[in-house]
Amino acid sequence: MSEENISGVVITFFSTASSVGKTLISVNMASELARQGYRVCLVDYDLQFGDVANYLHIQVERSVKDVLETMNSRPDVPLQDCLTQYRYGMISFDVVPAPEFLDEAYNISADDCRRLIEKLRLLYDYVIIDTTSTFSVLNLAMLDLSTIVTFLGVVDFIPTIKNMKIGNDTLRTLNYDTNKIRLVLNRSDAKTRISMEDVEQLLGGGFYHILPNDFKAASESIVTGVPLVLGGSESVLAKEIRKLISRYTNRAYDEDDGLPVFDHGEENGRRKSGGWFSKIFS
Repeated sequence: MSEENISGVVITFFSTASSVGKTLISVNMASELARQGYRVCLVDYDLQFGDVANYLHIQVERSVKDVLETMNSRPDVPLQDCLTQYRYGMISFDVVPAPEFLDEAYNISADDCRRLIEKLRLLYDYVIIDTTSTFSVLNLAMLDLSTIVTFLGVVDFIPTIKNMKIGNDTLRTLNYDTNKIRLVLNRSDAKTRISMEDVEQLLGGGFYHILPNDFKAASESIVTGVPLVLGGSESVLAKEIRKLISRYTNRAYDEDDGLPVFDHGEENGRRKSGGWFSKIFS
C-alpha cells in the first residue's frame, strides 16, 4: 500500500493511566467530526475492557473479532458492511466495537488490527482509535500508524502523574515528529493540592490543551448514550472538547451558533517554573 493512497487522518487516544477519560473524549471527537460532515470511524482497541459500545448504547452485532475474521476470510465483502453504525438524528458514524467476551481478545493479532486501520483510513476522513493504558505491541503499532496521538492525562495522585511522566518520556524516545504527540490534560480543575506549574515543570513543557472537570455533564452523557457535543450540552466541557477538535481540524467555533469558522492560529503551551513537586522525581 503506497503512502499516496492513504488519505484518512488517524487519531489515537492513549494514556499510561486508567480512568482518565479516553473513551469519553474519543466518542465526542468522533461525534463532532461526524456532525461537521466528515466520514468517521471509531475503533475500540481496548480489546479486553472496551467501553465504546456501552458509552453509545449500541448493540454489538459485529465486534472487532468479527470484522477481522471477515477481512481475512472474505476480502470481497466491503468493510463498511461489517461495521456498527451509531446514529443520532441525522448524524451518524461507524464503530468497530471491542469483543464482547474476554477470551476473544487473546486471539486477535496486532498485525490484523494494523491492517484494519490501514484499510479504514482509505474509506474515512477520520479514524479515531481508543486504546488501553499500556505500551503493548498493539498500542505501539497504533502509535506508529497514527497521524496524531492524543496522550491524555489527569492531575490527581502522585502515582498517576509519575506514570504520565514515564509515558511522556517514553514517547519522546520513539522519535516521533514533535507535532504528532499532543499532551492533553483532562479534569484540570478537579480538587487537588498538586499545582499545574509543578506538573508542567516535571513534564518539561506545557499541555497542548486543557479540559475542565465536569462530572455531572459527563455522567449524564454516559447514562443517556448521547455524546456531549450532540446532545445540546452547554457545559464548559462540551465547549472545550469542541475547541480541541477545532485545533485538530484547524477550524474554530462561533459559540453563539456553533457554526464552524476558519481559524489559523494556535496558542502554544508555555513552559512553567516548578517547585517542590518536580523535586520528588528529580
